[in-house]
Amino acid sequence: MLRNGAAGGGGAAAGGGGHRPVRVWCDGCYDMVHYGHSNQLRQARAMGDYLIVGVHTDEEIAKHKGPPVFTQEERYKMVQAIKWVDEIAPGAPYVTTLETLDKYSCDFCVHGDDITLTIDGKDTYEEVKTSGRYRECKRTQGVSTTDLVGRMLLMTKAHHSNIGPKGHSPWTGVSQFLQTSQKIIQFASGKEPEPGDTIIYVAGAFDLFHVGHVDFLEKVHRLAEKPYIIVGLHFDQEVNRYKGKNYPIMNIHERTLSVLACRYVSEVVIGAPYAVTADLLDHFRVTLVCHGMTEVVPDKDGSDPYEEPKRRGIFQLVDSGSNLTTDLIVQRIIKNRLEFEARNQKKEAKELAVLEAMRRLEEEKH
Repeated sequence: MLRNGAAGGGGAAAGGGGHRPVRVWCDGCYDMVHYGHSNQLRQARAMGDYLIVGVHTDEEIAKHKGPPVFTQEERYKMVQAIKWVDEIAPGAPYVTTLETLDKYSCDFCVHGDDITLTIDGKDTYEEVKTSGRYRECKRTQGVSTTDLVGRMLLMTKAHHSNIGPKGHSPWTGVSQFLQTSQKIIQFASGKEPEPGDTIIYVAGAFDLFHVGHVDFLEKVHRLAEKPYIIVGLHFDQEVNRYKGKNYPIMNIHERTLSVLACRYVSEVVIGAPYAVTADLLDHFRVTLVCHGMTEVVPDKDGSDPYEEPKRRGIFQLVDSGSNLTTDLIVQRIIKNRLEFEARNQKKEAKELAVLEAMRRLEEEKH
């Protein structure tokens, strides 16, 4: 069991007012963690005082739905970085049982309003539902893993096909997510910097927020005793200018929520200027500006976007120790998805062959 510090917001104060803290259980693969998963965990945490998240092993996932894109270590780290999670339970069983809830002293388990089936078609939450230790939370409209993979696959085809907006490609590549101020408030920390805080500014696309980003932010967080990390997110057009293809895969609204869900982040600038200007540094009273080991693309006029923080002597390169980039992750996901589809087609072909053989046998009898 891996414990986190105090979770961000939600629920009553643990043990406050003399009541026993309500312990909540969630579980899943958490393979391609996106803001939809974070929103589910936020809702679950608000139903109690302490949230434990069970994460399945690679072996369990492979058995029920094919090999995951991310390793269990990467998935554990990703879930642990979500600010509403108090503790993770590595290697949680695929089927949620009362035994598991009791083992972790959880009052009930929470799952989205979609159904999860085992390899033999059983509802994985049947036992906890029957015993009344099950609660449901709302799915986040406009995002799913399938939809995100669709946007990535579109990337590999879009530049050599003429499927326009009127085409009938199953992958539209258009986000159906509608941002609201309410959703931002739910995800935001709402905390102002306090005296003695070290205000650290980092900027980028933070597209498809992943474990490489988490490693970087965790390292930045360790640079100060009381860090207050502000993440500047570039608008979609800006990201496309320096990343090309059809990046970003997630639009500015989706990237905002993804970054806000991370426990190391205090504030997000939505649509930050590409050049880190004197105005920006003064406005936020920035003490330190950090950048990872990825290439810094010059601004439109050819200048260095970090010229001002370098001039002030407050710029620092931070090596996250991770070589994961959004590009590599997109490649990994596409490879996994194509293999997954090939496996399914093979399985279908086998089943059809069996059906055909049975039909022939029937015909021969008559």
